[in-house]
Amino acid sequence: MKHGKIVASRFNPAWWLPGGNLQTLWPYFFRRPVKIDLITERLELADGDFVDLCLTTTTRGPIVAVFHGLEGCIDSHYAKPILAAVKQSGWRGVFMHFRGCSGEYNRLARSYHSGDTGDIGFLIDHLRERFPGVPIAAIGYSLGGNALLKYLGETDRQGQIHAAVAVSVPYLLDEGAKKLNSGFSRVYQRHLLGCLQRKITGKFASKNSPGDCPIDVSNALQLNDFFQFDDKITAPLHGFAGADDYYSRSSSRQYLKSINAPTLLIHARDDPFMTETVIPLETELSGFVQLELAETGGHLGFVGGELPWHPVYWLEQRITEFLKTYL
Repeated sequence: MKHGKIVASRFNPAWWLPGGNLQTLWPYFFRRPVKIDLITERLELADGDFVDLCLTTTTRGPIVAVFHGLEGCIDSHYAKPILAAVKQSGWRGVFMHFRGCSGEYNRLARSYHSGDTGDIGFLIDHLRERFPGVPIAAIGYSLGGNALLKYLGETDRQGQIHAAVAVSVPYLLDEGAKKLNSGFSRVYQRHLLGCLQRKITGKFASKNSPGDCPIDVSNALQLNDFFQFDDKITAPLHGFAGADDYYSRSSSRQYLKSINAPTLLIHARDDPFMTETVIPLETELSGFVQLELAETGGHLGFVGGELPWHPVYWLEQRITEFLKTYL
């Protein structure tokens, strides 16, 4: 059986942003906001919950669905730029907030997680029904990339998804959790964990709190790392036996060999959210999958350019270049 390829990325990093941490932090703190007109919609889900969408104003062309990373939203540094690039390419962009990520608590006790493919599938089915015959592509960042790859590999998606791109994916969730609990990476863990803790405690303290919370969230603020949080909060809230069960069943690496839609993976060896051990082998990739591996680029960074006041954000260029082959 033919397997995919791992090739060296053509990304040319900025000399003034050496290393994965600077590549990761620069766009988060310094990228100028991209202005784009968007239409917001609420998509009602079959279980009584909802997700909020942001759509470009384009009325024709293929559709590109975008899925964000952990605690991301439309204001994440990569969100509006990729939608602007999608629109400029003549396509229609649909950005989906995972449950509870649009600034409003979702209705049910459950939330979203790294292996949560149900809402991705619901959106794709909704788009196919709403726009019959229109080609659909998908882009996933970090957690959203992991969930997207799992979705693509779970069952036959040939013809449903014309092409997909996944960036800075934590292919092995347990390894990512370990890395984020070590060295400078604890800074990222502290920030993201704080967001999750505030959200879970605020949600169940609000007047619109779901009445049937299956877990005790009173100690959420005392959980000091991702393994503890996922073991006590994420796993029981979503039907897993614990963090190990959640990581094992939700990691996307095991699904890559089953993907049958053209898929590009973009990854940097120095991603500070995970170690190099998460990077899949060529034999684990299906013939539809290509992994472009950069020596540097950080996590959702990939910033080039000769001067700090003229940075080049390479991801949008590479993603749209790839999708144009199939759209």
